[in-house]
Amino acid sequence: ATVIPGVAVPLSLVGAFGAMYLFGFSLNNLSLMALTISTGFVVDDAIVMIENIARYIEEGEAPLAAALKGAQQIGFTILSLTISLIAVLIPLLFMSDVVGRLFREFAITLGITILLSAVVSLTLTPMMCARLLRHTPEAQQGRVYRVTQRLWDRAVDGYGMTLRWVLDHQALTLLVAVGTLVVTVLLYVVVPKGFFPVQDTGVILGISEAAQSVSFQAMAERQQALARVVAKDPAVLSLSSFIGVDGTNTTLNSGRIQINLVPLGERKTSASDIIRRLQPALAKVDGITLFMQPVQDLTADARVSRTQYQYTLESPDVEELGRWAPRLVEALRKEPKLSDVSSDQQEEGRQSALTLDRSTASRLGITPQLIDDTLYDAFGQRQVSTIFTQLNQYRVVLEVKPEFQQSPSGLESLYLRSAGGGQVPLSAVTQLRETTAPLVVSHQGQFPAATLSFNVAPGAALGDAVTAVEEASRQVGLPASIRGSFQGTAQAFQASLANEPWLIVAALVTVYIVLGVLYESYIHPLTILSTLPSAGVGALLALLLTRTDFSVIALIGVILLIGIVKKNAIMMIDFALAAERHDQKPPREAIYQASLLRFRPIMMTTMAALLGALPLALGTGVGAELRRPLGIAIVGGLVLSQLLTLYTTPVVYLAFDRLARWTGARGGERSGPASVRGGEP
Repeated sequence: ATVIPGVAVPLSLVGAFGAMYLFGFSLNNLSLMALTISTGFVVDDAIVMIENIARYIEEGEAPLAAALKGAQQIGFTILSLTISLIAVLIPLLFMSDVVGRLFREFAITLGITILLSAVVSLTLTPMMCARLLRHTPEAQQGRVYRVTQRLWDRAVDGYGMTLRWVLDHQALTLLVAVGTLVVTVLLYVVVPKGFFPVQDTGVILGISEAAQSVSFQAMAERQQALARVVAKDPAVLSLSSFIGVDGTNTTLNSGRIQINLVPLGERKTSASDIIRRLQPALAKVDGITLFMQPVQDLTADARVSRTQYQYTLESPDVEELGRWAPRLVEALRKEPKLSDVSSDQQEEGRQSALTLDRSTASRLGITPQLIDDTLYDAFGQRQVSTIFTQLNQYRVVLEVKPEFQQSPSGLESLYLRSAGGGQVPLSAVTQLRETTAPLVVSHQGQFPAATLSFNVAPGAALGDAVTAVEEASRQVGLPASIRGSFQGTAQAFQASLANEPWLIVAALVTVYIVLGVLYESYIHPLTILSTLPSAGVGALLALLLTRTDFSVIALIGVILLIGIVKKNAIMMIDFALAAERHDQKPPREAIYQASLLRFRPIMMTTMAALLGALPLALGTGVGAELRRPLGIAIVGGLVLSQLLTLYTTPVVYLAFDRLARWTGARGGERSGPASVRGGEP
């Protein structure tokens, strides 16, 4: 009995690999996450089939007859489980933006695996049961079997006693069911919300920023001082340092440091902890600041910024933008939920301007064009000649000596040729004036923009940080001509946060429609969906207890819980309906017998799904942070829902049965003797 589901799992996964190859998918974090979580789903169908066939064999039927009878009886249940579980994944295919593109592969991989599992469970599993399963009398069983069987019988008897008590106090149980729905909504409101978990990929990106008037030589010295401090940390394996203007560094006073860490198994601290450990030592380096962030495998950023999240201000008036952006930066630096707040505005660059004394220049016969040519000869790298050799050619560039290029005082050494042929100092006809000017004017679209970047403070969530930024913007009182908006990851988080409730609603509606078609009933799908609030409470409580944000990954776990938890109700309701229709049992006795009869497969399938999610929840290594919220949400939801749904589902079933009979009786009073049974149209 253990070998049979052990065969179903690799067959389903091998089929999934073939489908992934046809779709052009690769093995990556998301597809591996789908395959890992699917192991619990794949074995579920086989367990349900094997348990039902084994029950008939234990009752004395021949293996082949038991396989045929058990497969015929449980076939519709497996079909319902599979179709409704795939239906849960349908809304994931229609998620928008970058999140949708990421999780489309996850949903397709998981859906294909579940579909193949159903095919294997309906074909290969019954055949193997007929060939391999045999009834062994209890007297011939070993001591371990007898001990475990007695423990199991006591568990079933205990469940039966407590279930009878619950059925005698249905009002209280319904109150608990309604309470779980209310608690789910409250926990969703208070749980910290994030986007993607911060991963430890073993690489840290640092963006350095010095004074806006710094020279290249001074910038190099300060950058090397930062590198020496970073290299002293025992967790740093190597680093690469870059300065100068290129496609990433837009100004001379900025640089980059890429820090490669020791492998995760050889160090005891995470990348975020290493960043916090380095910051006090780096703050002691004069004249330069280093902003650091862990490099992520999954990111929605399209630009390199000093810190992880960005908020952009746009305005058609550059001067107005220059006045208000620093005010908002100061306000954000006072927020405890934010850290490392900075701005890409750089308006303190040094600029030297020459003012021409036109009357003096005219008297000496000096024209503005002559001044322009002289300045270009000195500093513009004018090509004056070409030297040709047998193998190469060399361009001759005219410029002043390097010592005259170090500061604006070198302009005092320049002379102009007057109309009379004499030499006139440049300072005789011009006045040097030093001012400030922007090093760079950033644009977003067609308007000037200033990007404010920030990190989330330790212990805070991205949702708290986004709220803090919006509140600070309102308190500063930005004028109507300045428009603020989040960019990159923060913008994607806002979009996903707005879509989360609708995504859950879409999954619920899809499952309700599919179950309604399968059961030809309006009532029974509601009974099945009544199991979901307990799973939501368990998932959210688990996230709160482990101090894990409710991220997009955790949302996927909640959506998968919709498909997992309803299995318990489907197995109970299928057998209860069969007992009512074929054995003419009253609803209470039918659901009671169905609950006891399906107690074993319910516990087995729940444990299979639970053990399939545990590697995600407890896993370590590179990228484990991305998978952990999915495992935590599924484990927490399964544990609590298992405790509650074994009791709430029978009570809700009876409540809806009474409602269906009451509405059917009312309809009969109005329209005649025709009756509606069990909520069936």
